[in-house]
Amino acid sequence: MSDFTKDIISDFLTYLEKERHYSKFTINAYGYDLYRFVEFFEEYSGTPVSDFGDVDKIAIRHFLGKEFEEGYSSKTVARRLASVKSFFKYLLKIEEIQDNPVIHIKTPKTPKSLPVYVNEDMVEKLMDAPASDSFIGLRDRAMLELFYSTGMRLRELVNINLDDFHTESQLIKVTGKGGKERLIPYGKRAQFSIEKFLEFRGIQLSEKEDIVPLFINSKGKRISPRTVQRRIKMYLKTVADGERFGPHTLRHSFATHLLSRGADIRAVQELLGHSSLSSTQIYTHIQPEKMKKVYQQAHPHGS
Repeated sequence: MSDFTKDIISDFLTYLEKERHYSKFTINAYGYDLYRFVEFFEEYSGTPVSDFGDVDKIAIRHFLGKEFEEGYSSKTVARRLASVKSFFKYLLKIEEIQDNPVIHIKTPKTPKSLPVYVNEDMVEKLMDAPASDSFIGLRDRAMLELFYSTGMRLRELVNINLDDFHTESQLIKVTGKGGKERLIPYGKRAQFSIEKFLEFRGIQLSEKEDIVPLFINSKGKRISPRTVQRRIKMYLKTVADGERFGPHTLRHSFATHLLSRGADIRAVQELLGHSSLSSTQIYTHIQPEKMKKVYQQAHPHGS
């Protein structure tokens, strides 16, 4: 792979970080996909890439076909294509190419799996799982309560600082995908748990001096996403059985319980930070029995 190719991919990844505010995880995934694509194209064309204008849609389709042949799922292949599409859009933006060969290539259809969530009774047991007399236990309970109270994403929670709280209006500012900020309401139980944890640390929620992370590890450093994943998964396994448990389980439970209690789907979309309503609509398909009961009770000919 030529220095030209490495440099331009590096510039693109820097653009994703500095201007688009993508997470390190996403940037690493894009980098992996692009290096994989370039390696394929150089083998396919028999020459190192010296001009990305030489890449055509046929080559990209062959790349996707090879990925399918090697046994990758449609979800993985769709992500590879998304990386390539974003890269060529960038090349067009910086005038490295004149035409975008990816623009007419359709994304492979991916089967949508239903989100994993826990019922309301299990949530109550979950919140009581951490110890209430230790630094770790109080922190973990505050994390669980805030996750379930707001439906925020893992990285949104990890990046919260004390000055993100608007205590007078009981709102919290989070920075989501693409650096988009939004305000989310949080409940009194979450606030109580957070205040108990901060009391243990000897600070208050109202402190605004410097940047003070809300959730820290035992060494006083901002907690890592991996640690949160591991802790949340451990607690979830104490109240329910499942392999796909993690922080997103609480996000899914948040959305599911809101909709099952009659919340407006567009309000839930705003709370979750979804750019598209279609991302939120998946939660409307997970309670067919409840919908059937509502139909039977409300429709004149339902029963």
